[in-house]
Amino acid sequence: MKPGRIRAAAPTVLRGLRGLRVLRGLRVLRGLRALRLPRTRRGRRLLVQAVMACCVLALLPATWLQASADGRVRAVADVPSEPVAVVFGAGLVDGKPSPYLAHRLDAGAELYRTHKVRAILVTGDNSRTDYDEPGAMLGYLEKQGVPASKVVLDYAGFDTWDSCSRAKRIFGVDRAILVSQGFHIRRALALCDAAGVQGYGVGVDEPHDVTWFYGGGRELVAAAKAALDVVVEPDPVFLGPKEPGVTRALTETR
Repeated sequence: MKPGRIRAAAPTVLRGLRGLRVLRGLRVLRGLRALRLPRTRRGRRLLVQAVMACCVLALLPATWLQASADGRVRAVADVPSEPVAVVFGAGLVDGKPSPYLAHRLDAGAELYRTHKVRAILVTGDNSRTDYDEPGAMLGYLEKQGVPASKVVLDYAGFDTWDSCSRAKRIFGVDRAILVSQGFHIRRALALCDAAGVQGYGVGVDEPHDVTWFYGGGRELVAAAKAALDVVVEPDPVFLGPKEPGVTRALTETR
């Protein structure tokens, strides 16, 4: 079509597009009218029951996580001794442990100093060459007085299930003290139970700031994924051969 004819046809095309928008808008309005509350008492009662059932189903995974902890979340001072502490990653800031991760590592170092554990498995993300979470965790623990020979690094702990599954299948951990924030520790306990790692959890206290509320809210969604992981038991992103690091750290005398 020649440019002149295109310009002449443009107003007609625009009017047609506007007409389509109006039609779509009318369809949306009709759909909204169709979603009006039921007019009968029985209909409203059924709607309320359906909403309540959806809420209950949504909260079931979180309720299961609370029940599965079963009194096993303790403080550093009163947690029973286990061979290994598993410290979960929580992100880096400028290459150093984030405040939340630093608090987890402080608790892990205290467990080692008080002879509650004899080795520490740090598990985090090293999917990029410029992001080495386990390496930063090792450096932090060394500054806290934990010998490097007592720290074992898992570079493929991309999420909680991967960390728990690899702790058992790659590093041969059967029992451990898990270390994380209070809003996450119950999910860690449940997933490690399913992966074959038994033990206790230390829930690190944090101020109830924006990060804490975000983490707590995120757990409601993560609980559903945790339930699916327990049922399906997927392989970690990276599995690989078994590693003797934990056994070596436990047998070494220092």
